[in-house]
Amino acid sequence: MSLGLTIFDGARCIGGNKIYLDNEKNGIFLDFGKNFGKYAKFYEEFLKNRATRGIHDLLHLNLIPRLKIYRPDLVPSDVSLASYPRLPVAAVYLSHAHLDHCGNVGLLETGVPIVATPMSFAILKGYQDTGKSGTEGDIAYTSLRRPKADDPLYLESDKQKYLGRHLVCTSKPTEHFLEFLSQRPGQTVKKKLEPGSCGQMGEVCSPFEVSAFEVDHSIFGACGYLIEGDTTLAYTGDFRLHGKQEQKTREFVERAKDASVLVIEGTRVVDIVPDGPRITEDSVRETSRVAVEGAEDLVIADFSARNFERLEGFREIAQKTGRELVVTAKDLYQLHALWTVDGVERWRGVRVYDEIVNHQTRKWEVEVVQHIAGSQYVTPEEIRKDPGRFILCFSFYDMNHLLDIKPRGGRYLYSSCEPFNEEMEIDFRRLGEWLAFFTITPCGFTVKADEQGEMIPVMEKHYHASGHAAGADIQWVIDRVSPDVIVPVHTENPQWFTERYENVLLVEEGRRYGL
Repeated sequence: MSLGLTIFDGARCIGGNKIYLDNEKNGIFLDFGKNFGKYAKFYEEFLKNRATRGIHDLLHLNLIPRLKIYRPDLVPSDVSLASYPRLPVAAVYLSHAHLDHCGNVGLLETGVPIVATPMSFAILKGYQDTGKSGTEGDIAYTSLRRPKADDPLYLESDKQKYLGRHLVCTSKPTEHFLEFLSQRPGQTVKKKLEPGSCGQMGEVCSPFEVSAFEVDHSIFGACGYLIEGDTTLAYTGDFRLHGKQEQKTREFVERAKDASVLVIEGTRVVDIVPDGPRITEDSVRETSRVAVEGAEDLVIADFSARNFERLEGFREIAQKTGRELVVTAKDLYQLHALWTVDGVERWRGVRVYDEIVNHQTRKWEVEVVQHIAGSQYVTPEEIRKDPGRFILCFSFYDMNHLLDIKPRGGRYLYSSCEPFNEEMEIDFRRLGEWLAFFTITPCGFTVKADEQGEMIPVMEKHYHASGHAAGADIQWVIDRVSPDVIVPVHTENPQWFTERYENVLLVEEGRRYGL
């Protein structure tokens, strides 16, 4: 039987990967992500799809594939899936825990096994426990919906009962991790989580032999996959060759040399010769250390909430510069989630910012963060009295807490991605206003007027290392694997591949290709 490849999303854009492989009888998905670019055409922070309408809004706006694969409880009575093709889905294999690769998994039928590294599952459950992931991102557990008695088009959630999904780990899970999966903060006899099963790769009844290999990315637990059948296919997921786990990527590439089909990301292919020296996690750490050493007052470090490698880098900088690293309670909860997988107590020596909130309503904080790090809290007043003692891990969305700290001066180290849409540029202008108000100097960006007088952010690249491989590294991977067919995904520049290689398959979304 031939290997069939259908890309339902993510072929010619960055994010939203939904890659379906089949053997004509059964199939699997590689990732099932949320396409933020498509969502942004209709939605923004204060205008979102209505969870109470299930998949109604997403289907009508063409934000998810029109397939018969979704949870029945999310299909309201005014939606019919009868005319849509039904795909057999033996499992969904997630490459990592970024929502553009897994953010639509919660919509899938609950009986479909979800495969990922234990670290990815721990991160995703931590995200669910401490925030509002929405139905789409309900991966570790979910609450089923049912039509409201007086309005059957309104799907209400059963908040008294949460069901764990069928999770499958790429390696043996620890007892601490299994315990973590089986509990939800604030759980009571009447409001409880019924854990799903948690197995290992060999237990999945897959139509293919699938092997997982960890790769270097800007989040822990990322992996690529080898899918072996009549045809062998390698899927990179998102990867890079300039982080601390670079060797893992190289090992995966060596294992992929037998693959005749290479499905490869191309986020940064146009960045084939970066300006200046190569930017790595080590160089970012050194640039940031110098900036911290030159600061006398408060230092604020802004980086992605799930970039734990960057967090560890700033913890090292704090130790070298005689400061203390302060993280939010949510960050520390995530460090506890990582501990359930690898046993590393990353919260040791890290302070917790004491937000002025009703802590009792945040059960995850009371039950976990205060339990393991209750003595490590630091108040806004303590930071205000001795600002030069701390590195505070805040982002733009934490700026309102500065009104409690009331700093005068300091440095703001922006160590995250560049703005890639108009909304992010607006956020940077707002961020510039916050920093100017407190006379805090930004490092990593400035806000300047362009030729039209419009204020725009101008980035300094040396404070951030991307989670994606540059063009030169993409070429190295392709040349090393030497596949018969190259399938670029997760890219806005597919022509980059066709300009350099003859064996490139540029797919149309939704069309099946026999390989």
